[in-house]
Amino acid sequence: MARRTRQHLLALLPALALAVAGCATSTQTTGSTDSGVPLVKSGTLTVCTHLPYEPFQFEKDGQTVGFDVDLGNLVAKDLGVKQEILDTPFEGIQSGQDLNNNKCDAAAAGMTITDTRKQNFDFSDPYFEATQALVAKKGSGAKDLAALKGKKIGVQASTTGQEYAKKNEAAGGYTIIEFEDLALQLTAVQTGAVDAAINDNGVLYDYVKKNADLEVVTEFQTGEQYGIGVKKGNKALLDKINATLKKAKESGEYDKIYEKWFGKKPDKK
Repeated sequence: MARRTRQHLLALLPALALAVAGCATSTQTTGSTDSGVPLVKSGTLTVCTHLPYEPFQFEKDGQTVGFDVDLGNLVAKDLGVKQEILDTPFEGIQSGQDLNNNKCDAAAAGMTITDTRKQNFDFSDPYFEATQALVAKKGSGAKDLAALKGKKIGVQASTTGQEYAKKNEAAGGYTIIEFEDLALQLTAVQTGAVDAAINDNGVLYDYVKKNADLEVVTEFQTGEQYGIGVKKGNKALLDKINATLKKAKESGEYDKIYEKWFGKKPDKK
């Protein structure tokens, strides 16, 4: 009987080893805060974003900084953890793939709340008012979409700016050129590879302050709002993010962060 038991245990060793290995992997890749909020990495709030999108998130002196980053730090502080920024293509963020694959806990990428994206993940309460705008070289004559007939307009892939440009493409008579990120898009305007570009007003106004050869020529009142994304069903983290945003707005901390990155306090409704 003892021998049979020993043989039986030996036969089970490979399965037991796999089970132990599986447990070890789970411990290394998942965790939670003292308040019970689930995290993909213990002791860390992992936030997906797409760089550069100044002043919301960009690299400076070897660090990722920006408006969204500062808000993320407030959330991490309230959770009692550190924030870790993960730079990843925007398509994986806005499609919900990064969140669903547990690549990150949250996505903060100057991202507009849309019905399509709501199907992929859950959004926090709005934290920023935005609209689309058109940027071109000074003196180009590209004052609106109608002036771009027969010309090229740059868009950033997977953004609401791209959607707006496509929606008006037939009427405008322009050609859309797609770019992976904001930096490539705006460089194309400066080099003349495209005649103008459309993107969110916040990043365009920030860019022209440092690049005097360009100007924001018009805005399109699209009435957009940014939100922070979390995996569907992660109510504990969503509630914490909303609570942090509410507290920051009530305390005045939000206004300080806003003024730090935009040079003025937010407009009050």
